[in-house]
Amino acid sequence: MKEMYSRTQMLIGDTALEKLKNSHVIVFGAGGVGGYVIEALARSFIGAITVVDNDTVSRSNINRQILATQDSVSKSKVDVARERILSINPLCKVETRNTFFLPENAAEFDFTQYDYIVDAVDTVSAKLTLAKIAQDKKISIISSMGTGNKLHPEMLEISDIYKTSVCPLARAMRNLCKKNHIKKLKVVYSKEEPKYAQKVVENSKAVPASSAFVPAAAGIIIASAVVNDLISNV
Repeated sequence: MKEMYSRTQMLIGDTALEKLKNSHVIVFGAGGVGGYVIEALARSFIGAITVVDNDTVSRSNINRQILATQDSVSKSKVDVARERILSINPLCKVETRNTFFLPENAAEFDFTQYDYIVDAVDTVSAKLTLAKIAQDKKISIISSMGTGNKLHPEMLEISDIYKTSVCPLARAMRNLCKKNHIKKLKVVYSKEEPKYAQKVVENSKAVPASSAFVPAAAGIIIASAVVNDLISNV
């Protein structure tokens, strides 16, 4: 089994690798962004990963979500995530929560067991709740802003929420964070202006367009930030 992490070990050293093996990361959302976070964390040999999502894979996910294939359509995303993580690293401790995280059920989670929180959900109230919890419990967190309606992954960057611009979701989160006295929040966001070649409305709600590369790149950037933060003091 040592061979599977030998290249990572060469890069970061034994002590840092052990730190990753002993770390527990919880990922909220296993979609376009979250799926690639999970993928990269598994390949970085994070010792324990908890995946939270209540959705199933649909055919409309196939253009951008790494967990979405013709074979996984209609399957629970957390079940597909578990299978994929263990196919990469059988030693990883995988926990799945097939639930839609909201302020109302936040108390069902014991956040003291996690070393890092990844927010890859779309719901603003959930994102705000996770930011509050991270601040109150002093847990590291990184949050994904909008990746829909974007074509240029090179315009993604890591920043504090109060230094973001352009992104409509980041603008909403900035205002809410300020109102709720959240001092800082590490985010990945894009300075690319949203594109709307064709608007589609379903159930009175606009459906965001998407590409194969912007959500994926955001997920990889987030996973990189998590890994580098975890080993920064080693």
